[in-house]
Amino acid sequence: MTVLLEKRRLIVSPGLVPAQQRRDDKFGHPQNVDVDLRIGLINNMPDAALQATERQFMRRLRQAARDIRIDFHCFSLPSVRRSQSAKGRVEMTYTDITEIDRLPIDGLIVTGAEPHATNLDDEAYWRDLTDIIDWAKTNTRSTIWSCLAAHAAVLYLDGVERQRLETKCSGVFDCVGVSSHWLTDSLPAPFKIAHSRLNELHTDDLMAKGYQLLSLSPKAGVDTFAKDFGSQFIFFQGHPEYEALSLEREYLRDISRFLSGERDSYPGIPFGYFDAETEQRLSAFAARAQTERRPALSTELPERTLRGDVATGAAATVLFRNWIDFLAERAHTASPATNF
Repeated sequence: MTVLLEKRRLIVSPGLVPAQQRRDDKFGHPQNVDVDLRIGLINNMPDAALQATERQFMRRLRQAARDIRIDFHCFSLPSVRRSQSAKGRVEMTYTDITEIDRLPIDGLIVTGAEPHATNLDDEAYWRDLTDIIDWAKTNTRSTIWSCLAAHAAVLYLDGVERQRLETKCSGVFDCVGVSSHWLTDSLPAPFKIAHSRLNELHTDDLMAKGYQLLSLSPKAGVDTFAKDFGSQFIFFQGHPEYEALSLEREYLRDISRFLSGERDSYPGIPFGYFDAETEQRLSAFAARAQTERRPALSTELPERTLRGDVATGAAATVLFRNWIDFLAERAHTASPATNF
């Protein structure tokens, strides 16, 4: 597989190509490729996760695409709050979102953003995001809405409200397919997917509005679902793109925020993620932290070992491969006179 990184400058990704390589120098056109795809990522994740999110989705696409060539573009909504350094990175390496109309995007991935308002439709980026939702209906073959973006999309499209959880849903969960759909073809039963969220969508609310449930977790609830809006919209409540250590980084970040007083409650240990001995050590540390709450205590966190069966990559590869194959089939059969 070949991935080309479209922009005024190369989008740097350690998983794909060294920064000093230019597209014209190294990529060219692979042999015996019938279909080229252009895929966009609208990356609205907070600054600390900006580059990791690029890397995660690029890696999943690379693993899944086989011999299909992908032209990959990164975008970000201008209304998402950013530090000066993150703004500089976006300006230097991302395609301006105003240019998206000139690009025939086959597939789009839209991530969530760090919430600042109680209600999604009160977020500063709400108008920009809803404009993208409307645009994606008629300008993509399929769009993936990831986590908070999935919650925002169904709220805007069909008025489906997310519900606040009593405790954060964090961990690696067994999921099972519940209906026949091209996205979940060939997935094992069960398969593992990482989830990390403070809210959830209810099965009955989605089905009442015509969404097709694709996979569920007995513990985490809805995993993936879909609906045809002209473009095939795919919704992830989980994070199949996550790397093995993504949940650990989030957990340690939340511990640091608790110790520094940035959050009131101590975070729960991610479900099904650390081995039994690590969970015991982390539970003991949690009790100590709630007694000795101080920022310096974060340097004394115990050593951590993940469970041996925590890997989610196999399921992610199948999901993204099925998505890419769907895009390729649609691109191959489309009339030359029209994009879609």
